[in-house]
Amino acid sequence: MSNGTRVEASRRSRQYGSQLDLLKRLSPSRQQLMQSVFERPRHYVLLSAREMGRQLKKDSATVVRTVRAMGFSGYKEFQHYLQELSVASTTPLDLLREVSGLERDLPAEAKESLDRDAKNLQLLRQNLDFKRVLAVVKKFYVARRILILAGDQAITLAKFMEYTLAMIGLPVFSAVTPGHVVHAVRNVGSADVVIGLTFGRGLRQTVGGFKQARNNGAFCVGISDTLLSPLASSAHEFFVTSVKSPSFAGSYVAPLALLNVIFVTCTHYRRARTIRQLKQAEEEQRTGFRWYVDE
Repeated sequence: MSNGTRVEASRRSRQYGSQLDLLKRLSPSRQQLMQSVFERPRHYVLLSAREMGRQLKKDSATVVRTVRAMGFSGYKEFQHYLQELSVASTTPLDLLREVSGLERDLPAEAKESLDRDAKNLQLLRQNLDFKRVLAVVKKFYVARRILILAGDQAITLAKFMEYTLAMIGLPVFSAVTPGHVVHAVRNVGSADVVIGLTFGRGLRQTVGGFKQARNNGAFCVGISDTLLSPLASSAHEFFVTSVKSPSFAGSYVAPLALLNVIFVTCTHYRRARTIRQLKQAEEEQRTGFRWYVDE
């Protein structure tokens, strides 16, 4: 999908709202028809209107009219929506099934993983607006606090981000358990920046905390792998980084690359400040007790 198409899709995804909002625009019979599509978006996403109609036992004209009744400009736009919905609903087992049964040797499987990582990085490179990254970094340097929300595997990203930003003296902390998220978000306001990291359908604790932070007036930055992420509607800035992979674990290469872009931007936005902070840490890094010494 081109950058322009993604921008339009992002605008549309906010306009449409949830699947429930879309279905409410239809008659009961058509609701039932589309519900089956929404439950299995990966099955229908590549089908033409005629092929979808054949599987639903309807003619293509009925399919197109139903799509337009939900608010889409046409079937092509609906396919873009299904593509994003497929990403959001993918499970680890779905990822594994995509490559199951293929007669490939293990080195070929490993190469496919690297190829997919490279594609994810290329997508990020093509679509990332570096001016938007700079706008977020500027918010960091005037914020009272920077709160990072995450859970499950995304905890690794949150902790990496927290540790690295703390190295250059930014007032950052993370909340990665349900209770901690509730208490941390309760105290954020307009002077704070909140970053939400969650992928696919979105983790309840992260999405709930993110939405509450937005209601409290915080500046909210969302990072996910789909324009249909529940973070999108509450984010002031929203970044898409693919985690698609032939592995059941997914791939965090692109999200990590985005974090690295943020770190580099922080480094040079206030370069003199960064140097002062790193000079303070230099002595400990040379002679501190944390470091191994061969005795």
